[in-house]
Amino acid sequence: MYAIDELQNRVNKEIERRSGDINTLQPAELYSPVSYSLEVGGKRLRPLMLLMSYNLFSEEIAPAMPAAIATEVFHNFTLLHDDIMDKAEVRRNKPTVHVKFSENNAILSGDAMAFLSYQYLLECRSERLFDVIDLFTKTALQVCEGQQYDMDFEARMDVSEPEYLEMIKLKTAVLLGCSLKAGALLANAPDEIADQLYETGINLGLAFQVQDDWLDTFGTQQAFGKMIGGDILAGKKTWLLVKALEKAEGSVKEDLVKWLNAGNYYAEEKIKSVIRIYNQLEIRELALDKTGSLFSNATAILQSIKVDNSRKQQLFDLVNSMQKRSH
Repeated sequence: MYAIDELQNRVNKEIERRSGDINTLQPAELYSPVSYSLEVGGKRLRPLMLLMSYNLFSEEIAPAMPAAIATEVFHNFTLLHDDIMDKAEVRRNKPTVHVKFSENNAILSGDAMAFLSYQYLLECRSERLFDVIDLFTKTALQVCEGQQYDMDFEARMDVSEPEYLEMIKLKTAVLLGCSLKAGALLANAPDEIADQLYETGINLGLAFQVQDDWLDTFGTQQAFGKMIGGDILAGKKTWLLVKALEKAEGSVKEDLVKWLNAGNYYAEEKIKSVIRIYNQLEIRELALDKTGSLFSNATAILQSIKVDNSRKQQLFDLVNSMQKRSH
């Protein structure tokens, strides 16, 4: 079994190699943003999870590496377009692609990344490759569906917690589930285990996004890699805001709605005011409880998978490391 650090090093080296190859392609204006987005780093959870899943059933991970890179390239494609829609200026403590290059560059280079991800995926040689491509394609469509729901929610003040969780399941969690399931499928694991790994990834993805919502408000830019309070300024429907709107009553809710609809304000004042309301409603603690519950769900499913616990230890360790982002 490969240790997490060793897998991360192998993923990083392969991305560096692929990025170097992309840098030689023409026109440079199309491919430079692609290599830039890959080179600024990130957690690279999705390729790591795919390789860890594959490694449960195979001692050699090289055959799964193209699929692992495909998931990371696809994920970064979604970030390019997501940052444009969110008008985000910073990601991973670096200027976003549309800021560094241009909005048009980010759109077209993002499109190229989507097709590159399929090109890499097709390098895999497995009798289950068709199943993996089918899973990957369904996941890609679900991510788009989740993004649309996210956009739809911008105009609504009555988004429920179940609706929000379904949106982030589609927008974020399905790609983590896909990564774990794809690794198992490529290794010819039983379908039952592949499905259990998928559900593990879904719960991890839900936990990860609620945790991201928490970090955007209560984290630090150095640790989070993005401007703190960006969701508040953008009026985004996060788990924190959905829960606050559900719990708030009377003057507290009026105050919250006032700040959400405010046209003229100082950014720092709006952020502090909304956080003050969150603290009144104990949203900080509720969000931590929610992420803890979702991480526990992922651990329980992982424990139930009929694979020796010693082989699953790296996945247990990954769950624990992800959970510690809030602390």
